[in-house]
Formats: sequence, structure tokens, C-alpha cells
Amino acid sequence: MTLPRTPSFRLDGRRALVAGASSGIGRACAVALAEAGAHVVVAARRAEKLAELVAELHDAGMSAEALSMDVADVAATENLVEEHGPFDVLVNSAGLARHGPALQTTEADYDAVADLNIKGAYFLTRAVAKGLAAAGKPGVLINISSQMAHVGGIDRAVYCATKHAVEGFTKAMAVEWGPKGIRVNTICPTFILTDLTRPTFDDPDRAAWIRDKIKLGRPGEVEDIMGAVTFLASDAAALVTGTALMVDGGWTAE
Repeated sequence: MTLPRTPSFRLDGRRALVAGASSGIGRACAVALAEAGAHVVVAARRAEKLAELVAELHDAGMSAEALSMDVADVAATENLVEEHGPFDVLVNSAGLARHGPALQTTEADYDAVADLNIKGAYFLTRAVAKGLAAAGKPGVLINISSQMAHVGGIDRAVYCATKHAVEGFTKAMAVEWGPKGIRVNTICPTFILTDLTRPTFDDPDRAAWIRDKIKLGRPGEVEDIMGAVTFLASDAAALVTGTALMVDGGWTAE
């Protein structure tokens, strides 16, 4: 009897677009995909940070280039994707949070968060899918969502709303584009230690709340996301679409 073989986690020969790659989770995802052999196009608004990342990747023997992109600018983003695509893999880590009590939500805050987290994410995902469909190619589209896409949280009504929406359009796109061989999924991290989340962890009460909710007893590190994104982007996840990969230390298990 012939033994089954584990599908490859390698991404050699594939081009990946990582939006929001200038820092934090997006930066880590770019490194993970490059380590797996992909040529990674790192995109964000901060050109200087992108240049630094590309230089580091090149120094490590990996393949990468930078692309200045503001995901909230839908027309410009669609033009860039059409010009530089098609991309075999998309990881969208561009996102925004403006936390505060729901009774104090301003229309400006709502619009800013929704424009990036929902509208920008939707049309970026669609733009990459259009390129794949036009080229007759399969592909993998991954949106970095959140555990807050599956639960509620104090001071997070707007953020939760946008991330729940991402889960909704992910499922619908997966259903629609499955026959084209295009897989669409989300990764849902818990609180991850980054420069942006440092103020939250510096608050003793918030830090204690986080550690109490995470069943594994620790906050996440960006490295915790790297294996997840490599898995979803690779042939090892060839039958995985329309789903959310929870990387939340058990937060949503109860």
C-alpha cells in the first residue's frame, strides 16, 4: 500500500500581496510567506517602513518588493492590483480600531473604521480575485480578522461590527469563487503584542482581563500568526475555504 503524502507548505513560484505589511501582524505574515518561498509584494502607506522590510528580507535571501498602497482608497488600490497582479496569494492585514463606549461613538470614527476594515477589505479582496479570474488561475485570499468577529467586547462595538462583516463577506465570496479554485478565509487573532497594542498591555486592569480570557494564559505574539498564514496560503489547506482560523488561545471556546 502506498502511504499518503502531506501536501507541501511551500509557496515557491507564487506571488503574494501583503497589505498592511509595514508593522505588526502584516509584517510577520510577509516574512512567513517569503520564508516559504513566495515572492512577496509588501504594501502599506508608510514607504520608509516598507523599504526597511524589503531590505531585511533581501539580506535574509528572500524575494520581496514594496508597493505604496492605501487600502481605504478603493479606486487607487484597484488600479495598483490590476497593474501589478495577478497575485496568487493575498493577505490583508490593513485595519483600524478606534475603541470607546458605544454611547460615545462619533460618525467620523465609525466611517474611518468601516471605510478601511469593511469597504477597503472588501474591494481589495475583490480586486485580487478579479485578477485571478481574468487569468484563469486559482488563488488564496486571506483577511486578518479578529476574535472580536465572533464575540462582543467592551468599548469595541464599531470594531466588532466591522470584523463581523469581514466574516460575512468572506463566506459569501468563498461560495461564489470556489468553482474558480479561489479559496477565501480569515485568520482571527486574539490580542497580539505589537507596538500598537502596547498601551493596552501597559494598563494593569486591561492586561489582567486579557490574560483571564485567554485560556492558554498568555497574549499572542506575531509568530503565532506566521504558521497559520503559511498553512492557509499553501496546498496543505487545499480544502479549506469560507472559514475562520481562530488563533485566540481559547478566548472564544466558552
